[in-house]
Amino acid sequence: MEQYDNRVDAFIEKAPEFAKPILEYIRELVHETSPLLMETVKWGFPFFDYKGPVCQMAAFKEHCSFGFWKATLLNDPHNALSIGDGAAGSFGRIAKVEDLPSKEILQDFIRQAIALNESGKKTPAAERKATAPKAELVIPDYFTAFLKAYPNASLNFDRSSYSHKKEYVQWIVDAKTDATRQKRMETAAEWIAEGKSRHWKYK
Repeated sequence: MEQYDNRVDAFIEKAPEFAKPILEYIRELVHETSPLLMETVKWGFPFFDYKGPVCQMAAFKEHCSFGFWKATLLNDPHNALSIGDGAAGSFGRIAKVEDLPSKEILQDFIRQAIALNESGKKTPAAERKATAPKAELVIPDYFTAFLKAYPNASLNFDRSSYSHKKEYVQWIVDAKTDATRQKRMETAAEWIAEGKSRHWKYK
């Protein structure tokens, strides 16, 4: 993963005109704060990662958002965070650069977030998820039988993590018709044979 990602350039280029200076400001500020942060795109939005997600930005029709992956763990003496505002990220709806906290406050949050990832500290929700027992994954017999016709796919599927298996199984089981299920199994076999996860296009 590189420090800069041309997919982020493309995202900014396609953003509404009002959003471009906001996104460029956030991007420049993030990299100025730490050369450790690497750009990527997840779920269609730019992320800045270091040993996991640190922060992310997005643009919508009338506002932008900037958020921290572990916002609930950040020390916020200035009460700058607006946690719990859903799609509006960690600072509410941003229509202009001035809607963001000061550069110093943002840089402090970025450094805190990097330190949290460095320490491996998880949010309470992530801790609960990590300790919760996994339900047994029921793989339909028809899918297991189908994969046997694709040796590489069958082998890769057996070696896949629980979450990767679950994503494929859920996708196939949720098909409304036999034709859709058949097409999804064919696509799954192709992707699994290539070592791809169900949502590989968005990673």
